[in-house]
Amino acid sequence: MRDMTTFLDSLDRPSPPADLGRELRALWWAGKSEWSKAHDQVDTASGPHAAWVHAYLHRWEGDIGNAGYWYRQAGLPVPDQSLDEEWQEITQSLLRALSPQS
Repeated sequence: MRDMTTFLDSLDRPSPPADLGRELRALWWAGKSEWSKAHDQVDTASGPHAAWVHAYLHRWEGDIGNAGYWYRQAGLPVPDQSLDEEWQEITQSLLRALSPQS
């Protein structure tokens, strides 16, 4: 999956598409307002992409201290944009970065 339209359309399904990696699965669950299921996907994951998603989830939760830790792990500042804007940014970025080339 490489495009945002397909990703957004998939949110109507009961479960995430099989071809999504854990970071995009987390964003998929976040897109359905399922914080716990989203967090489960990245709770033990490592790397900057997982850290960025993890940071976003803790920011959404309101745990700014924990979010700050994960933004630092991702090498990013704490954003000043809305949660919806950040979700869109992360999702678009990871769709480009993590999807297989077609």
